Amino acid sequence: MAKDRPSKSRRHFLATGAASVAGAAALSVPNVVRAQEAVVFKFQSTWPSKDIFHEYAQDYVNRVNEMSGGRLKLELLAAGAVAKAFELQDAVIAGTLDGGHGVCAYWYGKHKAYSLFGTPPAWGWRANQMVGWMKYGGGQALYEELVQQVLGLNLVGFLTGPMPTQPLGWFKKPVEKPEDLAGLKYRTVGLSADLFKEMGAAVTILGGGEIVPAMDRGLLEAAEFNNPSSDRVLGFPDVSKDYMLQSYHQSAECFEIMFNKAKYDALAPDLQAILKYATESASADMSWKAMDRYSKDLEAMKAESGVKVHRTPDAVLQAQLAAWDKVIAAQSQEPFFAKVVESQKAWAKRVVALQFDMEVDQKTAFDHFFKA
Repeated sequence: MAKDRPSKSRRHFLATGAASVAGAAALSVPNVVRAQEAVVFKFQSTWPSKDIFHEYAQDYVNRVNEMSGGRLKLELLAAGAVAKAFELQDAVIAGTLDGGHGVCAYWYGKHKAYSLFGTPPAWGWRANQMVGWMKYGGGQALYEELVQQVLGLNLVGFLTGPMPTQPLGWFKKPVEKPEDLAGLKYRTVGLSADLFKEMGAAVTILGGGEIVPAMDRGLLEAAEFNNPSSDRVLGFPDVSKDYMLQSYHQSAECFEIMFNKAKYDALAPDLQAILKYATESASADMSWKAMDRYSKDLEAMKAESGVKVHRTPDAVLQAQLAAWDKVIAAQSQEPFFAKVVESQKAWAKRVVALQFDMEVDQKTAFDHFFKA
């Protein structure tokens, strides 16, 4: 029996060997990161906390935090927490914030071409086709050229979240003809401001959370923001009952997610990849969520708030296209603006033509089943 017992030296060897294996195993698992080792980024949106846009920003943050396994944490703040909506970009450049969620149209004061990446002309494309241009039509390279070479900004950015065509907006009474816009005190942003000025409106540029208070005080007579869910929660039905849908002023737009370039470059490559590819994941989910929420909130505003929905008259739509011709011609005197315009037009001409060739008219089928 004594022969069958392990010797003391053998027991010592097995014990110390097991401890060594356990220690080596622990060292070989890099994904187990102590909380204090996590990189934390202050990440602010340009949206009020109650807006669905801020919720979209949170959806992106959730994806990054989950996929990074605790190694990178984005802490989301609402507009005004560190910087006002229109000051977000400067705060990210300075490093006061590490990143942010907004739209390119907010920075068009630095270069009119910025708005081409947020509120481009109505080329006949949908917003998802615009994001396709960013990914496969040369848009991302042009965006980076603008940000880092033309303007020399300490930023890295990605476009995400295609938005449906935006409403013409909220009015004290419906617009029936283009002349009704003349002298109208109207809120919009980006190149849309140039468009409505061309149509004779008196344009004011404001952040989302400032619009309804301005309308309530009579500083604005009409305004657009973006969609039924945002408009409902921001309180537009409290200051107007006439909601005009369909417009060419912002027929395609998407969000911009940006980071301080120095801080982004300091991250490990896999964390950089997570920040980048989480934009694509959040983009897809946002487009599906928008279908659900916007349709419900539009019906709720009609049923609960007495909102009357009007289709923008064809005469106004045609006047917008004519105004776009003038805005594009004027701004294309600047070489980089013209360069981006030509890239967008080449993509839209090819891709939108494919849409018309391949896709059947869905309205005919919809009317058959739901409007019999």
